[in-house]
Amino acid sequence: MKLVIAITGASGSKLGLKFIQKLPSYVEVHAVISNSAKKALKLEENLSVKDFINQRENSYIYKENQIEAPISSGSFKTDKMIILPCSMNTLAKCAVGISDNLVTRAFTVMLKEKREVVLAPREMPLSTIALENMLKLSRLGITIAPPTLAYYSKQDSLEMMEDFMIGKWFDLLKIEHNLYKRWE
Repeated sequence: MKLVIAITGASGSKLGLKFIQKLPSYVEVHAVISNSAKKALKLEENLSVKDFINQRENSYIYKENQIEAPISSGSFKTDKMIILPCSMNTLAKCAVGISDNLVTRAFTVMLKEKREVVLAPREMPLSTIALENMLKLSRLGITIAPPTLAYYSKQDSLEMMEDFMIGKWFDLLKIEHNLYKRWE
């Protein structure tokens, strides 16, 4: 499976990096980390992207202005895409078809090729404009899946809560895992 993962500048960019870390080795990763995401990681976690991603094999990392990257073309076969977290700026651009960087260009390619896309918007509360954008994208076949907790899996630590959310995104992308206890 070839998976495009975009990490944008919303709070919680660390979840995108943890998502990549938890992926099975058979998943080929094509990641774009926006400049805003890098700033958020530095401000929130004092982390560098290199600390996480360079450790994983089968991964390709692109800069957000690297518009010549393979994922900017429909002829480069990828299977699915997730934008995690998805900033409201990126969400709005996706909703109206603006493709001014590699994240939004890759999204546009996935949309026109009718490939699976999951957006994980990270904002609270949601404005009417954001909700309208999400509805529009949902009607286009995009899955909207914000980082939302559930308590039935009995998480008792932040790591378990994050694993639950990552597991739910894996479920949507049909990636096998055992990151949380399922409801019985």
